[in-house]
Amino acid sequence: MNDNSKVVVALLAGLAAGAALGILFAPEKGEETRDKLSQSLKDLGDSIRDKAADEINNLSSLKEKVVSSIKTKLRSVEEEYSDDVEHA
Repeated sequence: MNDNSKVVVALLAGLAAGAALGILFAPEKGEETRDKLSQSLKDLGDSIRDKAADEINNLSSLKEKVVSSIKTKLRSVEEEYSDDVEHA
C-alpha cells in the first residue's frame, strides 16, 4: 500500500469514527438515533451469535460423521487383520 492509499484509509477511518461519535454524543433530540444504533448493534450481536451456534452445530455433526467413519474403517481393518492371522 503506497503513502496516498494510507492517507485515504486514515481519512476514511477518521470520518467514520467522527460520525459514530457524533451520533453517540448527539443532544437529547438524538436519543432516538442512539436507541436505533443500540438496537442495530444488539441485533447484529444476536445475528452473529445465532450464526456461530449454527456453525458449531454443523461442525459437531461433521465431527460425529468423521468419527463414525473412522470407527467403521478401523473395525474393517481389525476384521481383515484377524482373518489374516487366522489363515496364517
